[in-house]
Amino acid sequence: MFHIIFLVALALVWMIFAVVQDLKKREIANWVNFSLIIFALGFRFFYSLFNGVDGGAGFNFFYQGLIGLGIFFIFGNLLYYCRMFAGGDAKLLFALGAVLPFSENFFVNLKVFVLFFILFLFSGAVYGLFVSGALIFSHFKKFKKEFSKQFKQNKNIFILSLFLALFFIILGFSDSFMIYFGILIFILPYFYSSSKAIDEVCMIKKISPENLTEGDWLYKDTKVGNRIIKKRWDGLTKEEIKFLKNNLKVTSKNYVLVRQGIPFSPAFLIAFLFLIYFWFFRSGILSYFWG
Repeated sequence: MFHIIFLVALALVWMIFAVVQDLKKREIANWVNFSLIIFALGFRFFYSLFNGVDGGAGFNFFYQGLIGLGIFFIFGNLLYYCRMFAGGDAKLLFALGAVLPFSENFFVNLKVFVLFFILFLFSGAVYGLFVSGALIFSHFKKFKKEFSKQFKQNKNIFILSLFLALFFIILGFSDSFMIYFGILIFILPYFYSSSKAIDEVCMIKKISPENLTEGDWLYKDTKVGNRIIKKRWDGLTKEEIKFLKNNLKVTSKNYVLVRQGIPFSPAFLIAFLFLIYFWFFRSGILSYFWG
């Protein structure tokens, strides 16, 4: 049990640090994520080296960490290239892959992974709604104006969703599930327009070149002299930031428009805390769902 407690404590310390850094700087430094991977795997290796023979499992505890890292590496990259995660979030997920295999049994660890992803989806949704609500409240007038603009631009989608929703609600007289599906179709355009309005009103910031960091997302293509720096999902490179620092300061427009995302690392921490609660205090939940 000591080895699990150590991994949990290690992950909590690193994740709290990552959350603080993410909230302050809107980024998680690579050294934070990679050092968690190194310490987690290093601990697994030496624990297996000195205790594996007595426990009869050899280096299986270490191998499970490598397998977890591999699974989360694939999943994190999938989310990153599908543009659902930023780079720092994906790397934090990699690091958790080295921590979360609590058992020396692969199938038990697989259940832990699935439970963590379920908890992450739930906590991420609640956290996202809470943050979005706070942003709307603090920028209500601007949000209202932008939402009205988004509504007018997507008026046909709203009308189509209304008719589809009514169609499925009518079908609901024979199957009640269709009513819920119709309601979902009706509210989806409102969620989309709300998120677009929040993005345009609350997440676009003027940033001085001196305060840019690698990976920052440009709001739009930026022309400086004869050069155009394209906005990309990967964000700004060190070379582009150096160019902006050297050339924007001699112009009257000494800033760039940067799109900032909602810091999502708190959702990782919330999901991890719930997982630990279920693992240590409600372990019967795992057997309830998976036997």
